[in-house]
Amino acid sequence: MTNYKGKHFIAEQDWTKAELDHMFEVAHELKEKKKKGEITDWLKNQTVFMIFFEQSTRTRNSMGCGITQLGGNSHDLTPDKMQLSHGETAKDTALVLSRMGHAIACRNCFYGIGNKYLREMAEWSDIPILSLQDDLYHPMQGIADLMTIQEKFGKNLKGVKVTVSWAYATSHAKPLSVPQSQILLFPRYGMDVTVAAPKEFPMLPEFVDQAQKNAKENGGSIKFTDDMDAGFEGAQIVIPKNWGGFAHFPKWEDSEVQKKEMKANLEKHKDWICDKRRMLLADKNVKYMHALPADRGKEVTDEVIDNEKWSIIYDEAENRLHTAKAIMALTMGGCK
Repeated sequence: MTNYKGKHFIAEQDWTKAELDHMFEVAHELKEKKKKGEITDWLKNQTVFMIFFEQSTRTRNSMGCGITQLGGNSHDLTPDKMQLSHGETAKDTALVLSRMGHAIACRNCFYGIGNKYLREMAEWSDIPILSLQDDLYHPMQGIADLMTIQEKFGKNLKGVKVTVSWAYATSHAKPLSVPQSQILLFPRYGMDVTVAAPKEFPMLPEFVDQAQKNAKENGGSIKFTDDMDAGFEGAQIVIPKNWGGFAHFPKWEDSEVQKKEMKANLEKHKDWICDKRRMLLADKNVKYMHALPADRGKEVTDEVIDNEKWSIIYDEAENRLHTAKAIMALTMGGCK
């Protein structure tokens, strides 16, 4: 059996399927215990440092509530509360905090920076580094999504058809991390994944290659289309969500020229919205998912997101708590 204590969780791909399966067992157990009102103070008096470079609702609160329900406590940190704003390095931050607490959880989504920052902390930390999302991966979201799908479709997901679709949004250029985590994880459970996206909004080639390898090794499949309608046809699960066009550029430099081009590309595809017409193209029992917050009226219509037959977004959001608790319980030594 794996010794999980001290194990980093920066990408699901870093964990074997057997390790993920055990984590899901723990998550389901913790969810059942919470429902029954049972105390699970498995991490009594332990501290997790939560470092957020960006805003957060589900991630911040699933981690904060989760560690409290496990008997521990959290420190909610942002760069303005730390010496990060004065240039303190990832190495020094990790070395100092690892002498004080029991895990460091971090969200850093700056493109070309975030994952490298977490990996550098992991190199120097004596306690687990837990990714709360970076520019490449959002493993906490990925496992919550998979747990939700298991609840709706059963533990054997082989052949379940899921569409990960790009959608129009204007709130901000959202990271690639959520869809990239999904296309890596879902095929490992034998699911048939369709990615629908305009050609100007691809995912990184190395992630596509790894997703195809995961599918081949686990009996799943992955295919791509630049037609949103075609992507929805026959799907049992649809996950329409915006992501930025960073991977469209051979080298993303965050320049005004590139940002202007990405904005122009975005405006070409205002019709990429999840609406009733598209939901009716899917399987008759289709489920709609979204990591939230959704850009209502742009990514999705209210008629879809508020439809109790289709939408399982609040189950998905709740499972952020139970999967976060499972990851902390395992990596911080609360269970084996």
